[in-house]
Amino acid sequence: MTDTPAAKQPNPRSLADLAPDEVKSVVDRYTGIHNAGSERRKEHYRSFVNHYYDLVTDFYEFGWGPSFHFAPRRRGESFEASLLRHQRFLADRLALKPGMRVLDVGCGVGGPMAALARYAGASFVGLNNNAYQIERALAHTRDVRSLCSFIHGDYMQIPDGDDRYDAAIAIESMPHAPDKTAAFREILRVLRPGACLAGYDWCLTEDFDPGNAEHMRIKEGIVAGNALPEIARTLEIGTALRAAGFEVVESGDRASASDPTTPWYRALQGRDLSLRSIPRTPIGRALSNRVLRVGEKLRVFPDGAVAVSSLLNRTADALVAGGKAGIFTPMFFLLARKPGPSGD
Repeated sequence: MTDTPAAKQPNPRSLADLAPDEVKSVVDRYTGIHNAGSERRKEHYRSFVNHYYDLVTDFYEFGWGPSFHFAPRRRGESFEASLLRHQRFLADRLALKPGMRVLDVGCGVGGPMAALARYAGASFVGLNNNAYQIERALAHTRDVRSLCSFIHGDYMQIPDGDDRYDAAIAIESMPHAPDKTAAFREILRVLRPGACLAGYDWCLTEDFDPGNAEHMRIKEGIVAGNALPEIARTLEIGTALRAAGFEVVESGDRASASDPTTPWYRALQGRDLSLRSIPRTPIGRALSNRVLRVGEKLRVFPDGAVAVSSLLNRTADALVAGGKAGIFTPMFFLLARKPGPSGD
């Protein structure tokens, strides 16, 4: 394994690092791959996902913080507290503890792994295909640097040896996989016998009807705005895990754990009384786009910034619609074990 510091990452770029005329070019390339269909998205998944996160990472951090995922919320619970509890749910299911070595598959900007390193005391290795996100993750894990390291690489071809990890987590990262069985097989390979994978996946529920035009419109909105090759049905997750060689220990939709007054998509509606929620309100969205539009004209923001913001707003609307209709969940929980005796 090679831990790669940010300075040695191949071309780590944020939206701000792109040249003014380059943002629109990246947006156009991303849109072109998406519009070419699911097979083209699968074929070019690596560049497809990289283009996406080069464009949206700064927007995500501004509006969401360092943990890019959803969570079921209890009544009266803050958004941030729900994210932390959702992360710790995985740590508790995996019985993480000091001395364990854990692979964070698709670690984003490192918010969850930093929180879990503090909580469980285990050592984490974050795997991420996007160089800029690793650069941001190094900043977010500064206080737990002795427990956190990173690999710049693709989880479809994990650049590490067999039987190396005591556990693995995948928090909403597997929807980008062009082949879930192949992705799970790679994770299985690097886990020690008896070790477990726990995570949350984006899925269409069994209420999704492909013959329903509104359901299909919502699905396409989610796919288009999140660099996804496709969205799996809930039943497909267990099938893919077993085909990869895992034993499925537990699975189920955690969305039902939300209090009805605080559904998982509430944060996307801008209904929380916090500074972070303001950009997600209708007024906040309109104001943000107005500022970006003026900034583009003044060359303060690169050409294409409004297009990125508008893409994320449309995506948020599709996610909310999917949640309200009960046809989509971003938190289908999976716990799977690699066969063999435990190393304990």
